[in-house]
Amino acid sequence: MVKPNMHFLNKLEGMSKISYEGRQSRNPLAFKHYDANEVIGGKTMKDHLRFSVAYWHTLTADGTDMFGVGTMQRPWNSYSGMDLAKVRLDAAFQLFDILDVPYFSFHDRDIAPEGDSLQETNQHLDIILKRMKEYMEHSHVKLLWNTANMFTNPRFVHGAATSCHADVFAYAAAQVKKGIETAKELGAENYVFWGGREGYDTLLNTDLKRELDHMATFLHMAVDYAKEIGYTGQFLIEPKPKEPTTHQYDTDAATTIAFLKQYGLDPYFKLNIEANHATLAGHTFEHELRLARIHGLLGSVDANQGNTLLGWDTDEFPTDLYATTLAMYEILQNGGLGTGGLNFDAKVRRASFELEDLLYAHIAGMDAFAKGLRVAHRLIEDRVFEDVIKHRYRSFSEGIGRDISEGKATFHTLEEYALKHPIIRNESGREEQLKARLNQYILEE
Repeated sequence: MVKPNMHFLNKLEGMSKISYEGRQSRNPLAFKHYDANEVIGGKTMKDHLRFSVAYWHTLTADGTDMFGVGTMQRPWNSYSGMDLAKVRLDAAFQLFDILDVPYFSFHDRDIAPEGDSLQETNQHLDIILKRMKEYMEHSHVKLLWNTANMFTNPRFVHGAATSCHADVFAYAAAQVKKGIETAKELGAENYVFWGGREGYDTLLNTDLKRELDHMATFLHMAVDYAKEIGYTGQFLIEPKPKEPTTHQYDTDAATTIAFLKQYGLDPYFKLNIEANHATLAGHTFEHELRLARIHGLLGSVDANQGNTLLGWDTDEFPTDLYATTLAMYEILQNGGLGTGGLNFDAKVRRASFELEDLLYAHIAGMDAFAKGLRVAHRLIEDRVFEDVIKHRYRSFSEGIGRDISEGKATFHTLEEYALKHPIIRNESGREEQLKARLNQYILEE
């Protein structure tokens, strides 16, 4: 087995696993709500929540933004190239152990640097994958999903599968081919397609139909190759409205579902819903989750939140209890996430540059979703919303309403009914009362 570089643990003075101490604890390095072994609705919290650490924000991010260089103080900052990749890998599995998370996720370029050729790049990947596989064999941590970074390198300036250059399309295909092989080798439970630069900045130079057709062709190729090599993990596609292009092709859940159905891809894909992407699209997190759920396409979640005062993807750790509660409500109604999970596609703030901040951030996010799980379970058990909704739509359970729901009504029968019943009496939607009830449940739990 590979021997870990001890820089990370030494920095944290040999810290042991983060443990659950309950809501009265004042220990910043303890869980207040997340008790992995607590059983709720017949499943442990660990099995409900399926937490995952995102390699890119946690191990590779350095705090750089458009106005300044990196600020993150990391013990591996003095390394470079493959040495840096190896030390980060050592630190990653030490962090996974401290947080006691069951999963992690990565982009291919997070874990190993690009070489001067595709061959050399794949060689770099193979070296790290061998070490990663050894770590995984001696730990409880599994790969939730991996994906391909097809947005950082300048070759992808016009996109990958939607590039105007056939050579770029070919390179992207080779990169995803390696990614699917990686998923199979490491036992990834899912493989994610994130659009990256799959979109456009102006229609003045864009063949929109060609690009959508090419993206669908690319995804069908991926499906075919997965079948060819026997990879059975779930394919996921992650909606995002903008950034880095002005208009991403997978703008939101509705657009993505329409695309999948239009091109016959919906039997093979589910959606990976990200909270911050939902709000950038002008939706709530729970809206995107519910839309995916009612179409049977909710697969996994990127757990973060945005800053409503800022217009870009801030990827903050999730601490909004209303958002986590309503998200878990949708996930529980979905029967869970199957092979998916709650992946912390989130980063500490640029000013939170010390190593310990990574732990504080993950603890905050895990506690927020644990609290949301408890509240959502009680809301469902008590049928707080279900009974209200059932009552609100009761007119469709009998008479003319039932005819409408069952497809038996016509414009003729509806006109006849309307002429005989000229008086319409609507009822209040009780929105404020319901919000007060939600407050009550969150505060009481």
